[in-house]
Amino acid sequence: MRRTFGALALTLTLAFGLAACAPSTEPIAVDEGTVLLDVRTPGEFATGHLEGALLVDVQAADFDARVAELDPDAAYVVYCRSGNRSGQAIARMEALGFTNLTNGGSVESASAATGIPIVTG
Repeated sequence: MRRTFGALALTLTLAFGLAACAPSTEPIAVDEGTVLLDVRTPGEFATGHLEGALLVDVQAADFDARVAELDPDAAYVVYCRSGNRSGQAIARMEALGFTNLTNGGSVESASAATGIPIVTG
C-alpha cells in the first residue's frame, strides 16, 4: 500500500508540474516591460520570431549563464517551435529564481496570444 501511495504522489506531482509549464491558451497581456524570450536556435529565429524578441537558445551550453544576466523580476513570455523547449526553459529559469514566466507555446501561438507580429531577419 505504501508503495502505491508513493507512486501516486509522484505521478500527481509530475502531472501538476508539467501542467504549470504548459503553453497558455488564453490571451497574454504584454506591457512595455515584458520580455519576449525565444528559446529556439538562431536558424529557427531567423525564419520568423516575435517582433522585439530576445533570442537565448535553450539548447546552447551558455543558456543558464545568459539567462542569469536577465532581470529575474521582469515578466517573460517564453516561446519556441511547439511549447516543449519553452517549458524546459521555464523550468530552468524557475530554478534560477525567475517567477513571472508565461509559456507562449509556439511562435505562432505566442503571436496570436500576444497580438505581436512575427517578423523575419
